Amino acid sequence: MAYTIKKIADIAGVSVRTLHHYHQVGLVEPDDASPAGYRLYTETDLERLQQVLFFRELGFSLTEIKSILDSPDYDRSDALRSHGQLLREKRRRLDELLILIDKALESTERNQSMGKDEMFEGFDETKLEEYRKEVREKYDPKIVAESEKRTGSYSKEDWQAVKDEASEITERIASTMELGAADPKTQAAVGQFYKHINDRFYTCTPEVFRGLGEMYVQDQRFTAFYEQIKPGLARFMLEAMRIYADSIA
Repeated sequence: MAYTIKKIADIAGVSVRTLHHYHQVGLVEPDDASPAGYRLYTETDLERLQQVLFFRELGFSLTEIKSILDSPDYDRSDALRSHGQLLREKRRRLDELLILIDKALESTERNQSMGKDEMFEGFDETKLEEYRKEVREKYDPKIVAESEKRTGSYSKEDWQAVKDEASEITERIASTMELGAADPKTQAAVGQFYKHINDRFYTCTPEVFRGLGEMYVQDQRFTAFYEQIKPGLARFMLEAMRIYADSIA
């Protein structure tokens, strides 16, 4: 079924002007046109527009959204799961702010002062920004392009070697858990992991490396993978990778 721009504006709750702009910047381009030359949007266009509005709600720029949606690694199901994580975190933060408003109102009406720490509970956006950073890094076009360029020529034997190397390094990190994340032996093993990523896949900055560690805890698929190797390893990886990233930043 095809929809006119006016119909889409009504359905999505956005202005016609906004849809024109999305078309001009190549974000949502109608697939069809009527005999009279009017833009017609398809169901696929609607799905893409929905993703754009999700990302906009979560604070992404139009440039970032276009890079994500046009990435060869883009997957709608994964994106929806990420939206869910972000929106749940945003809802949690808004709930805390509503509680804070009630406390502030009560203090004001009673002519009492709030504690300095209590005054700013709920304003911390760290967790929400961690999720945003994960999505940005996952679909960073430069990282994706570099990784594809490097791995595009890998043979079956090459991939097995990469897998074996990664497994050996992970086991080495797991074996240091009793020593602590900051122990020199742990940090040496994490350094090998950092080098492995840079040598085999893409240029990994300290910031990206730190983001990877956060993803190992936030993404249940990664968490399950590391927990199978050793219970608590995902969280340990996060702590160790943060320390290492800070040391080379």
